[in-house]
Order: sequence, then structure tokens, then C-alpha cells
Amino acid sequence: MISSLRGRVLHLNDDGLVVDVGGVGYAVAVTPQLAREFHVGDEIVLHTHLVVREDAFSLYGFDSRDELVVFTQLLSVAGVGPKSALGVLSTLTVDQVADAVAAEDDAPFRRVSGIGPKTAKLIVVQLAGKLRPSGRATPATAGTGAPAVAGQVVAALVGLGWSERVALDAVAATSGEAPAGATVPALLKLALAHLGPARTDSAHG
Repeated sequence: MISSLRGRVLHLNDDGLVVDVGGVGYAVAVTPQLAREFHVGDEIVLHTHLVVREDAFSLYGFDSRDELVVFTQLLSVAGVGPKSALGVLSTLTVDQVADAVAAEDDAPFRRVSGIGPKTAKLIVVQLAGKLRPSGRATPATAGTGAPAVAGQVVAALVGLGWSERVALDAVAATSGEAPAGATVPALLKLALAHLGPARTDSAHG
């Protein structure tokens, strides 16, 4: 795993930059904002994540560890690939991502190119409790513990036999119906009602 690079910028393009490290040039995808901060010849340090696929090895680079952490968390969400995750960080700051998740607000993610409504909801549900909000949440959402509740409901549904994907979809579909500050049992009841009695069929969906 290539977790960081320190070297000199050899080339800049629309997709990122090339960093010379000990005579080896590494192509690294970065956000447009970060690319604009650099010039050819600059000495830089990037925190990186290596994505390995059958047909390619791709490096994604970030200016801070916090961005790298959010990027890897986004990759854990069903339907979010590295390009979409980079798109999120090209559109939103780390604090904005964390605050949106804490507030269960999927609207900011729906504005990201390549992120559809369903995936936006999954980001909010699946990252619940995994990111530290900035503390600038509104009084109506601060301290409710809603993301943690959603995560516990997903875990409970998985324990009852549904797949994680089905559980995530059910919680995403019913979270809007739950009153503010809903407890785990209350949200679980809504999710179970949404899923209906056909657990055997749904569990493998």
C-alpha cells in the first residue's frame, strides 16, 4: 500500500498530477481545488490511497489525513467508487460531509455529479457515527444521536437475517418518517413495517 508521497511536481493536468519520487513518476488523482494550489517544480507531500483493480492501479492523493479518512469511508458505501468519492471531496469539505451525515441530510451528496438519490441516502445511513461533525450543526439536529440510532437499526436488521444492502435501503426509506430523536425500537419498527413479512425473499435482495 502506498500511503503517502513526498516529491516534486513534474506535471499537472485535468485529472491530477505526476509526482517525481526518487526518479519515479507517480500519477495521482486529486481534487481540482488541490491541483490549482500546485505548480510544476513544487515540493509536496500527499496522503494517498491506492485502488487496485484488475486493469489498473490508481493513486488518489489528499492534502490532509482527514480528507483521506473521509475518502476511504466513502469507498465503503455501496455504489460509491473512487471517482465518485473524489467528486464528493471536490464539492464538499470534510466538515460539510461530516455535518451532512450527522444531520441525516442527503441533499449535499445529491448535488455531486455521479451520486444519485439512492446512493446519497446510503452515504448518510452507512456513515452514521463514523465521522466527527464540526460542531456547527443546528440546535434541532445537534445531540440527537440519530446517526448512531440508524446504524444500530441497520445492525439489528442484519442480525435478524436481512442483507446489509436491504437493511440500509429500509432505514434510508423510513428515516424520514421517524420523529426527531426517535429511539432504536421506534425506527426498527418502521423499518420492519417497510420490509413486510417476506423476510426470506428480502434477505437475499
